[in-house]
Amino acid sequence: MVNTAVIVAAGLGSRLKERTTHQPKGFVEIDGLAIVERSIQQIIASGIEKIVIGTGYLSVFYEALSEKYPQITCVHNKDYQDSGSMYTLYQMRETLTSDFLLLESDLLYDPSGLNYLLDDSAKDLILASGTTHSNDEVYIEYDHNHFLINMSKQLSALKSADAELVGICKISIDTYKRMCQWSAKVFAEHWKWDYEQALVAVSQEKPLLVQKIEHYVWCEIDTEEHLVRAKQDIYPKLQRSTEPSFPIRRNILLNPGPATTTDTVKLAQVIPDICPRETEFGQLMKWTADQLTSFVAPTDEFTTVLFGGSGTAAVEAVLSSVVGEGKLLIISNGAYGERMAEIVGAYGIDHEVFSSSPIMPLALDEIEQVLQQQKEFTHVAVVHHETTSGLLNDIDRLGQLCARYNVDLIVDAMSSYGAIPIDMPQSHISFLISSSNKNIQGMAGISFVIANRDKLQALQHYQPKNYYLNLYKQYAYFEKTGQMRFTPPVQTFYALKQAIIETQQEGIAERYQRYTRSWETLIVGLDQLELQYLVPLEHHSKIITTIQEPTIDGYDFDQMHDYLYRYGITIYPGKIGKLSSFRIANIGEIDHQDITYFLEKLSDYLNTIR
Repeated sequence: MVNTAVIVAAGLGSRLKERTTHQPKGFVEIDGLAIVERSIQQIIASGIEKIVIGTGYLSVFYEALSEKYPQITCVHNKDYQDSGSMYTLYQMRETLTSDFLLLESDLLYDPSGLNYLLDDSAKDLILASGTTHSNDEVYIEYDHNHFLINMSKQLSALKSADAELVGICKISIDTYKRMCQWSAKVFAEHWKWDYEQALVAVSQEKPLLVQKIEHYVWCEIDTEEHLVRAKQDIYPKLQRSTEPSFPIRRNILLNPGPATTTDTVKLAQVIPDICPRETEFGQLMKWTADQLTSFVAPTDEFTTVLFGGSGTAAVEAVLSSVVGEGKLLIISNGAYGERMAEIVGAYGIDHEVFSSSPIMPLALDEIEQVLQQQKEFTHVAVVHHETTSGLLNDIDRLGQLCARYNVDLIVDAMSSYGAIPIDMPQSHISFLISSSNKNIQGMAGISFVIANRDKLQALQHYQPKNYYLNLYKQYAYFEKTGQMRFTPPVQTFYALKQAIIETQQEGIAERYQRYTRSWETLIVGLDQLELQYLVPLEHHSKIITTIQEPTIDGYDFDQMHDYLYRYGITIYPGKIGKLSSFRIANIGEIDHQDITYFLEKLSDYLNTIR
């Protein structure tokens, strides 16, 4: 657990001219409070117990702060005029003995950034944002796994500018020691070396993760122009984010989607009216498509095609657009595999259905036999997470099988995308389908297809079988114009933008951990209530659980639904043939405490009929 923060604050701040003649730049005020003191208050509020400030210019100001805040210890860099930020950090070798947060002194920022770093399991984490156009940016280049490659203020020094450095990092003590080792070599020649350069040096020998939050609200205040931007743009945004919103009743949706959303996602829809043909809105859709792609695949090889409509619209778009004169094998182990068969049947597409158990893993050896014996199959379609039962299909092994037989894999990831980590190239997925209203935790109304660009381009030669849902035409029109062919759900896109930002902040792996804890709470509670779940635990998605209805006289699903609904809880019936069951989804903006509350109310209901 990190309980220390370091603020590097030795610099002259000379570019602020007369504002720093008699005070360090950290003491420039916004709304009557010095920016560094605001930062200190936010650091303390995040749970940090010890703050080390590296001082230099007019250090007495920070010494005075240490009397006001007992958490503060000051370490003075007497050579601040001739050295860089790493030299200040280097002076703390005897003081720093554990992992710490590292911050610059001239930042105005959303305090949630501290929590993102503290809550993340990574020992080293560099907070980054999208483009700010603030001037004096430090650009970051990272690899496809978001590990640091380089940082520089000069774009020419980088192969790509993937993000901008915020000036807040989480540094492990091991990394700090390595930074000091590199620095000792540099300091033998000169002291003008910054901590960013030391981090880049360390990244050559160990991976340093970059956490990019595209629309993170922050700024540095290093020039008069920065100060104007801070007062006129950044600070008002930070104020709005902390103001109480009008009350919105919170319902706990335990149905498999749409899911419970945050108030910030709901309120993101309250925007001025805008025509979706405006360039501004086209840029929003382009950003949305790029971010959706980046969660599961590299954006230079894959792209996202957006549709207005439910998830089924995107499923139909893919199935009716990509098979052409080929033949499709549908692997079905539930209602959504059956729906695929109904869709292709309506279009007269050549296909066969491989029926599999709704509660047991795929028989991959049998699927391989089908592909071996029937060479005419060109595509395989499967539901990754079959929400009928909560079974998670092994798309990695299935993808390897498809690659072996040169077959394109289509994955319906409606209720897995955004929660369960997916790597499209690794799993050999050509087309992946999902929607805005499940694990991405947005509002219903937008569906999307993430596709291999080469596979998409090949579709231009296919005879169209559809119109509104034509995948290639939707892609080509957006590439040419930056617009959808038909009117999109405008406000829903703003909610999706906010949901994407919140997904970036939480992290997909971390979101799955939260879902998993909720599922574990659910399983323990079901055992205590003596209720049976259908999928064996080792094959469970940990997202949706299908439960056999109790055989108790007086039990009635509709009555149970209505009883729970009165307490703000929504549940959904099962879909496995004639089996009497109901489903509990632990997706969306809920946690294990919500599941505990549900179990208490479920127990209360069962006690009324026993």
